Amino acid sequence: MDGVIIDTESQYDEFWAQANIKYNIGIPDIAQRVKGFTLPSVISTYFSDRSVEVKQAVADELIECERNMHFPDVNGASEFVQSLKEAGIKIALVTSSLNTKMEAVYRKKHFDEVFDAVVTADDITIGKPDSMCYLLAAKRLGYSPENCFVMEDALSGIAAGNAARMKVIGLTTTNPAHVIEDKVLRVIPDFANFTLSDLNCLFKQNSQQ
Repeated sequence: MDGVIIDTESQYDEFWAQANIKYNIGIPDIAQRVKGFTLPSVISTYFSDRSVEVKQAVADELIECERNMHFPDVNGASEFVQSLKEAGIKIALVTSSLNTKMEAVYRKKHFDEVFDAVVTADDITIGKPDSMCYLLAAKRLGYSPENCFVMEDALSGIAAGNAARMKVIGLTTTNPAHVIEDKVLRVIPDFANFTLSDLNCLFKQNSQQ
């Protein structure tokens, strides 16, 4: 979701830059490191030595930030999603976000009505880069994993899609092309010039291999 169909990365960058100073995390690029990971995973990884009170404060502040976020579309994303729906292709939203954030997303973007299935951090016990989230999405859609495409920007998400044996397309909204190009079938900047025809071509090419 984030960095794929909605452009929220700059808002997260600002939050973690401020948190890095406030909580003396000591990791200047923490915003980059946590992309694609669930909040519980971030807390357990980067705040393991902090008090329960600090852990809860960070979680509460991020949740409050997410509730007040703006959710602008990644260029061409809405049109691309609509073209899939019109073609009768089932689509799932797979996100590392908690349901507390999704309530705000649903109010502003109505993704619960747009997508045929939604998988959030609350639906899984192991987050990305584990494949659990994507395998659950395929199950809910009724598709075999090898017949599914994953659109991802974060390295953890790309790894999760590959682990699920799905066909992964990488967006450069978070990482530059040279970082992800050897891990995905195709790299795109956004959906402005990527269509259902392109997706069909990739599917045929990679189904024949």
